[in-house]
Amino acid sequence: MRYVIYKNIHKLDCHMRASVKSLIISVFFASPSFAAPCGNTSSGFDAWKADFAKTAQNAGVQARGLQALASSTYANRTIAADRNQKSFKYSLEKFMQVRGTDTIIAQGRKRKAQNASFYASLEKHFGVPAGVIIAIHGMETAFGGFMGDTEVVSAIVTLTYDCRRSAFFEPHAIGALRLVDQGSISSSTKGAKHGELGHTQFLPGNALRYGIDGNGDGVVDFYNQSDALASTANFLRQKGWKPGQGYQQGQPNYAVLKEWNAATVYQQSLAIMGARIDG
Repeated sequence: MRYVIYKNIHKLDCHMRASVKSLIISVFFASPSFAAPCGNTSSGFDAWKADFAKTAQNAGVQARGLQALASSTYANRTIAADRNQKSFKYSLEKFMQVRGTDTIIAQGRKRKAQNASFYASLEKHFGVPAGVIIAIHGMETAFGGFMGDTEVVSAIVTLTYDCRRSAFFEPHAIGALRLVDQGSISSSTKGAKHGELGHTQFLPGNALRYGIDGNGDGVVDFYNQSDALASTANFLRQKGWKPGQGYQQGQPNYAVLKEWNAATVYQQSLAIMGARIDG
């Protein structure tokens, strides 16, 4: 008898929680018929989110993703960082100094030697040499040492709302919400200031599209090193990497480095470090 009562109460509780969940989403969609404009301050953020929820739903975002959107907050530190990207304005020499090139190369060579079979398998499957993958890993997060302290969803949604580069960030906001839907990240997952995530700092839309399971456990986890590095190699291959061809300036694969990062000094540094790691 007590089991039946508990069971019925549990059913009622689940029903009530489902009703509340539906109500939250319904209210969130109750936005004006006009499109909420982008903004350069937090004042219009909530109205914009309610409107963007319709765009997200049309793009296939489901309940968990929509809830993550609704709970996202305006990321002031992200906007400050976006307005102050000094390092990409440095000379090549200064950029490499700031990024700690010598340390990355030294550690990169050790990492390659310690896990030679893994990097060899990546090159065999994707055609991308170890030096390039290791250099990206070192530059982006110091080999996983620091993967960010900013909520990915809030950061990328804020950048989509911000008028400066809305069109660029929108597919990545959709990507982040769909990653929440599939359980790859949550609304509290931390990443870089611009919403990049994991060991090699994938933008969420790219993570959704190019992420692969590198360790065979059936899950794509960008905070797992094997998955992140395999996904990075897959990204480069899908972007046009030609196995067996060079990646220094003037060589066929150098243009593919731009697909990873549009900053010239980054591409130049990556080519130099990759070559030195591979020796």
